[in-house]
Amino acid sequence: MIANSQEIVSSTSKYIRISPTKLSPILSKIRGKSYKDALQILKGLPQKAGVFVWQTLYSAASNASYTSNIDKDSLVVIEAYANQGPMLKRMQPRAKGRAFQIQKKLSHLTIRLTKAKNIN
Repeated sequence: MIANSQEIVSSTSKYIRISPTKLSPILSKIRGKSYKDALQILKGLPQKAGVFVWQTLYSAASNASYTSNIDKDSLVVIEAYANQGPMLKRMQPRAKGRAFQIQKKLSHLTIRLTKAKNIN
């Protein structure tokens, strides 16, 4: 658990039109990394989910610099997770007049940053 003396800033993107299972491998790559390293990792990813994570990470860093006057270079990703949002339910026509349900998943993405203890 993070000590209460540290300043923690976060950003949340809600109702993203992508499944949380597609976001979680990307989030595990940036968890624990510095802000600059995380941006470099996300820049080279071919997945669509990388764009959503990049936007949320950039927003969290902007929140830190604006509200807490923390330099972006000294930020570290302490938490990054995606929760299941509501599902859009659609129908797919099938043979013999039947219909099957399709569930289109939505996600809520949260990224939390804090100031690094040791800055080189």
